[in-house]
Amino acid sequence: MEYFVERESIVRKIWGKGDTILFIFAGASAEFALNKAVDWLYFTGKLPADPLGRLFSTVTYARKIVFSEKETALKAIDKITAIHSAVEASRQSRIPDWAYRDVLFMLIHYSIASYEVLEKPLTYDEKEEVFDVFYRFGKRMNLQGLPQSFEEWLVMRKDHLANHLEKSHYTIDLYRQYRKHLGRIRYKLLLEGQILVVPTEVNQLLNLGKFPVLKAILMPYKFFRAIKLDWFVKSVILPNKYKSEIKALDIPI
Repeated sequence: MEYFVERESIVRKIWGKGDTILFIFAGASAEFALNKAVDWLYFTGKLPADPLGRLFSTVTYARKIVFSEKETALKAIDKITAIHSAVEASRQSRIPDWAYRDVLFMLIHYSIASYEVLEKPLTYDEKEEVFDVFYRFGKRMNLQGLPQSFEEWLVMRKDHLANHLEKSHYTIDLYRQYRKHLGRIRYKLLLEGQILVVPTEVNQLLNLGKFPVLKAILMPYKFFRAIKLDWFVKSVILPNKYKSEIKALDIPI
C-alpha cells in the first residue's frame, strides 16, 4: 500500500505527537495574526469565533494527509481546495497565491521548529523531507510559484517574512479572541510557546520578548512524557471541553 508520507518519515514523528502539534499551533497562531491576508480568515467568522476548534479541525485534515494511504490523502487535499474555492466564490475574489504559499511555509517552518524545541535538531535530510511533503501538498492544490527545493524555500521564506507581515487591527482582535477562549493563564502559556518557535520577524512585530519562562519547564515536562503522564499536563493546559481531542493528538508510530 502506498502512503502520501512514508511510514519511516520524520514528518510522521512530528505530526504524531500532540505536544509538537500544540507548538505548531502556537507558532502558526502568531504568524496568522500578522499575515496581510488575515482578513480571509475573518470572512467566514470561524477562526475568531472558535480558534481552538479551528486547531482541531486543522489537525484532522493534517492527520488524513500525513497518515493516510495516498489516495485518501489526495482526497483530503482536494477537499481543502474545494473549501477555499467556495469561500472565494462567496466573496467573489481570489485568495492571493502568496497567501496560500505563506500557509504552506508556516507548516514547514513550525513542523521543524516545534520538533527541534521538544526533541532534537533535525538533520538537513530530515528538513528536506518536511519540505517535500508540504511541497507535494501545495502541488496537489495547484499552487503557483512554489520553491523547488529546501534551499529555495529558505530564500522565499525570508522574503515572505519581510514583505507579508504587519500588525493590524485584525492582529489585535485575534489576540483578544485567543485570550478570551484560553483564559489568562493558558493565554500566557500560548505566548511563551510562541517565543520558542516564531521567527525573529514575528517576535519583533508582536513584541513577545526573548526569555520564555516555558523553556525552564520543558525538562520536567519531558519527564512527565517519559512516564506517560504528558496527557495530564496537556489536559491542564487546554480547556476541559477538548479533553477527548487532546488525548487523540498522540498517534503511535
